[in-house]
Amino acid sequence: MVMKPVAVIEVSLEGKRVGRIALDPGRRALFEYDPVWIREGFSISPFWLPLQSGVFTARAEPFNGLFGVFNDSLPDGWGTLLTDRWLIRQGVRLADLTVLDRLSLVGDRGMGALCYAPFSPSGKENPPFSLDFYSAEVEKVLRADYSGALEELVRRAGSSGGARPKVLLRRDDGEWLVKFRASADPPDVGPIEYHFSLLAKKCGINMPETRLFEGKYFGVRRFDREQGQRFHLLSAAGLLHASYRLPSLDYVSLMKATFLLTRDIREAGKMFRLMVFNLLIGNKDDHAKNFSFIYRDAHWQLSPAFDLLPSEGFNGNHTTTVNGKGRPALQDCLDVARLSSFPLNTARMIIDEVGSVVQNG
Repeated sequence: MVMKPVAVIEVSLEGKRVGRIALDPGRRALFEYDPVWIREGFSISPFWLPLQSGVFTARAEPFNGLFGVFNDSLPDGWGTLLTDRWLIRQGVRLADLTVLDRLSLVGDRGMGALCYAPFSPSGKENPPFSLDFYSAEVEKVLRADYSGALEELVRRAGSSGGARPKVLLRRDDGEWLVKFRASADPPDVGPIEYHFSLLAKKCGINMPETRLFEGKYFGVRRFDREQGQRFHLLSAAGLLHASYRLPSLDYVSLMKATFLLTRDIREAGKMFRLMVFNLLIGNKDDHAKNFSFIYRDAHWQLSPAFDLLPSEGFNGNHTTTVNGKGRPALQDCLDVARLSSFPLNTARMIIDEVGSVVQNG
């Protein structure tokens, strides 16, 4: 396979041209909005790419010279492993690839609504196989056996984030993301995540529909797709240009950013509720890419929650600290409310509500 180096990426959303990306000599991204998008569109990354004319230059870190909103479109963890192995099999030298080349591999198959051209497809479209087939192929990859249906896994992985193996599938009732067991996961990780997704709903957390396929594979309905429409997503990592590979945020920052972006105290309340739930169930893998925002009905809101299950984080610490602490207590949640100017009475009510459900769940 010969990949032509990509000099300029055209970015579009729902068929409308958003702008274009190029690289400067230091391989930092340069972005410019399309004039029509400036008149008729919205800022795709309000803190870093305000809706105005001119060329924006990205920082070198933390996204290899790319703006966070576009880095959100690239796979990480599992998806990167698959893509890199497939590229090596095609004879591509990974060191030769730029972030623009990698965006061209995403094309229109990414999470959210942004699409990239030119598109360098990673294989032909096939009807989906059985979930047991994908599970067996995942196990091969985890054993470093890449002799199986690697191309099919690459295409099905899309640009979904996280380290857990997963595939994106269209079924009769919509589009789903289905997860499989990673090497370090317990054998029943699917039922475990399903249980905590239902518990989160009982706690008043906005969750997409979840399902336990065949009694063992956890699936979540994609909330960036609805009746053929695609919705723009922006992770907290992309919004704030915060690393998701290392601890980089505190919930105080997330609370403030949520209110600043959405201008709605109710959305900040959703973030507070999510923080309390993560603390009480021991979900310490609460990194900057496990929070996201969605642009719907001409305004920003906190997206439905995802990846909610007990996990170890960094050395037993929460990846996103609570009031500066990796091993916080509920009092620290109240301090987060105080430091982010969130009403303390509402904070106490949320703590009581979530605590009662989790205790009885």
